[in-house]
Amino acid sequence: MPRYENIHEYESDLNGKGLRIAVVMSRFNQDVCEGLLSACTAELLELGVAPDLIRIATVPGALEIPLVLQKLASSGKFDALIALGAVIRGETYHFELVSNEMGAAITRVGLDAGIPIANGVLTTEDDDQAIARTHEKGSDCARAAVEMANLMKVLP
Repeated sequence: MPRYENIHEYESDLNGKGLRIAVVMSRFNQDVCEGLLSACTAELLELGVAPDLIRIATVPGALEIPLVLQKLASSGKFDALIALGAVIRGETYHFELVSNEMGAAITRVGLDAGIPIANGVLTTEDDDQAIARTHEKGSDCARAAVEMANLMKVLP
């Protein structure tokens, strides 16, 4: 990105020291979700988030994630939240319903509460696609949560 004189740019900050992060993970498609959680927590620790400042809540499925995020967001105890889960296409319309409603609700919680939420709920065609994405998506969500938490702290 070009630098311009007299223009202030907010730099990306991936230092997780002192940040309080909560993760909400769906237990449906548990193997995939555990892979997401493992990658996410490993990356949070790598970025300097202290283990005692990470909280993890699990819920039955993807549609339950937004309510728990809302409760955590309203507590004022966290700098960022992370949603983890897997919605894998089946033979019915249920996939679209769950994917659309869950995604919209997660976005709404973040905007209403003014807290960053990294959405790591995979929506894939099959199990193989979900498994192939677990490590990258889990790690990406950790980085996004830390970066956005730090950005929110420096914005006016």
